[in-house]
Order: sequence, then structure tokens, then C-alpha cells
Amino acid sequence: MQITYLKTMHNAIFLPSFIVGIFAISPATLANSIPLNAIETEAPLVPQADDTSTLDYKVLLAPLIPQTAHYKAYYGSFELGDAKFTLPATDSSYYKYNFESEVGLLMLSDGRKLQSDFTLENGKLVPFRYVHERTGTGSEYTEQTAFARSQNFIHTIYKLDALKLDYHETIFDPLMVQLQFRMDVISNKRPLNYKMVKEKEVDEYDFKIIGNETITVAGGTFDTVKFEVVRSSTKRQTFFWMAPKLAYLPVRLSHFSKGSKQLDIQLADYTFDKPLPEIPSLDLVHEQAIFSAYMAQKALSAETEKQDDSEANINHEVSPDKFSEQEVSDLKDMVIN
Repeated sequence: MQITYLKTMHNAIFLPSFIVGIFAISPATLANSIPLNAIETEAPLVPQADDTSTLDYKVLLAPLIPQTAHYKAYYGSFELGDAKFTLPATDSSYYKYNFESEVGLLMLSDGRKLQSDFTLENGKLVPFRYVHERTGTGSEYTEQTAFARSQNFIHTIYKLDALKLDYHETIFDPLMVQLQFRMDVISNKRPLNYKMVKEKEVDEYDFKIIGNETITVAGGTFDTVKFEVVRSSTKRQTFFWMAPKLAYLPVRLSHFSKGSKQLDIQLADYTFDKPLPEIPSLDLVHEQAIFSAYMAQKALSAETEKQDDSEANINHEVSPDKFSEQEVSDLKDMVIN
């Protein structure tokens, strides 16, 4: 049961980027021997001018203001651990987003370190490379992903196993997608549908705007917008609250299993290096209408695709090609120099 709690936390704490870690207890193994520079891509392309025709530049890019956010995770009254997101300042359109967490329960422990490198192009975030290190009880491993746009591939290594995925501009890494999500909410980009590379697969998620709610946590009292992770079953439900005045920084996340709260993650403190602009409010009636129309169209499309492909899911994007020995050798200096 304790294993499930830690696994649930790391599955939830990254939503909407927040779905990254899988925690499973097994006999202790040595850490993954792949170095952090095990994958290499070309330098990121020179960013194009940012498109700010529909929104004020400062408003659209508010989620990219240098920031640090610290969270506490609880199971009931028991504190499981904490996590920290950090977006350092940059003097260019090249960004680094970092995440660290340490959670534990009884004799179990789980630590994560993630780094996402990405660029800003035409008001959209473009992933470049991503590293995820897992330590603690059980298996330790490293996951690394490089988005080689010029090669039209996503190169990824997970637990020593390398694979090439087809590159698409709609695919993000599991960390920086949180920032893209915040920008999309501000810019009224709908639907809130995202694909991300995780563990050699492309996972897809939809998100629904529920309404407004005032939330009080250790970090303060905030007027928030409540979101829900869309799932086909109500056995598992995940809700999270984001504060518009904090450029939609996540304030709280609650995960329920069979109607019982299993996890609660709350903002403990935060800092922004610059004052935040005023963020426009959402038209909730309009949001609900857009979401209903989107889900109806998605259901219709899925039913149509069933007739042509019994596996109408994101896995069709995975290339069947494995890396050759030469390709693996050529990728040895990659991800973080």
C-alpha cells in the first residue's frame, strides 16, 4: 500500500506536465550506467520572432518570468515530502526548467531530478532535450530524450534501451509542457490537449476547465481556476487549481481513487523575479461549450478510426526502427554538455 502512495504522488505531481515518474519496489539495482550526455542533437534552431498579435507580449509570456515554486505533498495528515520547480533567468530565447523532489513513506524513498531545455519560437515552446534521473528504494534509472527536429525524429533512452520516435511539433517533454499549458490557458488556445514523451512512449492527455474556486494553502489564499484531468473512468480523478494572478502557477493538486482522496499537493511558497502582468479572466460558459464540442468531435473521430485501425491510439507514432550500433555510438555526447 505504501508503494502505491509514492507511485501516485510522482504520477500526479507533474500534472499537467506532472505525469512523469513511476515508482515500483524491486530488489535494489545499480544506478543506470548511461551518462547524462548519452544523447546528442544539433544545437537548437535560431528562434523566430515571437508572434504577439493576439495578446500583449508580457501577458502571453508571463509563465516564463523567472520563478521558483516549492510544494508539499500529503497523504491525509502525513507529509510525504516536497518538490521544487525552478525556471532561471535567461538573456535569450533558450530556457532551462528544473524539477527536484524527495518523497518517502516509512522505509521507502524516491528522489527525482529533471531538466528540460527548450526554446521560444513564435509564442510557442519547442522542446530540445530532457533528462530525468530517479534514485531511491528499488530500481534507479535515467531517462533522456532529444528532440531532433531537423532529423524528424525524437531520440530517447530509457533504462539503457534506446528508441526513435517520429517527430511532431505537437509533442512535448513531461516538464516544460506545464509552462506551455499555462501559456495556452492565458492565450485561450483550445482544446487543452497535450502529447508528451515518457518511457519510450507518447502519452496523450486532455484537460477540462471546471470553474473558479478560492483556495487556501501554506503559500497563501488564491482565487483559482479549477481543472480536471479527463479520463474515461471515474475510478481515478485528478483535479488541480491554478492562480491567474500567478500566471496560472499550480496552487494545489488532489488525486482521488474510487472516491477517496489519495494525495494532496499544495503550494508552500513561491517567488517571481519580476512583477506579473494582469491576466485576463476566462469566460467559463464559453469554455464549457468549447470543451463539450471538442469531446463530441473526438468521440466521433475515435469511432470512425476504429473501423480502419483497431489500435487508434498514440502508439502509432512510435517508429519500429531501433538504433543501430553506429547511431548509438554517434549519440554518446548528447543531452547536457
